[in-house]
Amino acid sequence: MKHLQRRSRPVGVDLFAGAGGLSLGFEQAGFDVAAAVEIDPIHCATHEFNFPRSTAICASVTDLTAEAIRGRASLQGVDIDVVFGGAPCQGFSMMGKRALDDPRNQLVGHYVRLVRELRPKYCVFENVKGLTLGKHVKFLEELIETLAKSGYRVLLPYRVLNAADFGVPQDRRRLFLIAARGDMSLPVYPEQARKRVTVREAIGDLPDADDFDALLDSDAVATRWTTRSTYGKRLRGSAVDATDFSYSRNFDKNFLTSSLRTMHNPVSRQRFLAAEAGEAEPISRFHKLDPAGLCNTLRAGTDSARGAFTSPRPIHPTLPRVITVREAARLHSYPDWFRFHMTKWHGFRQIGNSVPPLLARAVAGEIMKALGVVPTRPTLILTRGHPELLTYDMGAAARRFHVPRNVIAQRTRKTVDESFEPELAYA
Repeated sequence: MKHLQRRSRPVGVDLFAGAGGLSLGFEQAGFDVAAAVEIDPIHCATHEFNFPRSTAICASVTDLTAEAIRGRASLQGVDIDVVFGGAPCQGFSMMGKRALDDPRNQLVGHYVRLVRELRPKYCVFENVKGLTLGKHVKFLEELIETLAKSGYRVLLPYRVLNAADFGVPQDRRRLFLIAARGDMSLPVYPEQARKRVTVREAIGDLPDADDFDALLDSDAVATRWTTRSTYGKRLRGSAVDATDFSYSRNFDKNFLTSSLRTMHNPVSRQRFLAAEAGEAEPISRFHKLDPAGLCNTLRAGTDSARGAFTSPRPIHPTLPRVITVREAARLHSYPDWFRFHMTKWHGFRQIGNSVPPLLARAVAGEIMKALGVVPTRPTLILTRGHPELLTYDMGAAARRFHVPRNVIAQRTRKTVDESFEPELAYA
């Protein structure tokens, strides 16, 4: 149990936290994220490493009550400012049946239940843009109706926001739905506030992972390099970002992390070099990044229950290989101090499943304004967790959080990912 030293900052709770994209964005906007609920123990361990002041609760929302969350995160008697999360939803409305009654959508129903029980001043629901299309709209209408019955006014019309409009060098569109408790004023959805950032500005400074033999077996190496772009300097921690009110982390700016190498055969490397920027390489169908453009949407691939296939990773704009986890993190607006599981498979899934922190920060900033709070930058410098947290397999992570190791369907390991590029060795 973590005790947030007297909360002078507004308090948030992250449901369906994953590795912590929303958590980080809300922290950057000036919130203290007191609790993060996540069913996957490997993701929980990553969250615990990066957010030492937050309580990682490894559990399904179906098994939690507001009382349990408050107890584990020392939130008894606290008027929580915001609850946020992206609940997975898979069901469709059927004749004579409400979409929220579909068993496949139970997680969304429990999201609303926990909002109702926790009674935060605001709540944020995040999801895929496809929910705004076709018969999915009825699902959203039912969600809005249920929130209204729970005492929350939804800010309408809901919005699909593109991360690229908020300083993220990636074309990524996500649905956001914000609601306010009956006694609170409604905020607004954020408007485009930043110029677009290019792939070159995001990753052009990073050392080539292929230059380091150490990165064949490890995801980190000590090295020195020069960063010139404002975007890169901010993520590296060498330039001040006036809109970032997060806690500083104690880390070495000359330590390249999350950069385990991917091996390609010579033929693949030649094809990658010859591919047109901004187009799909004809054989692998991997997208080659345009250094002067945006990254395509980074995806997580399938989970363990559906085959554990890794989504195709973009080809580096100038090098004959796919991008590293760190390069993907830069393209997703994660700072360099933020680390992911050491394997490429988990690391890319943690990024692909998450909301880019800069996009989350923009949404959270509007809630901060509605609260009437002027955000402050903490003076406390946080020490992240033990690096071992980033190495756990499912068994070790499950033991740490005292949950069954089969809480998540186990990955079937393959020496070759047959659905994509035969020459790639995925870890």
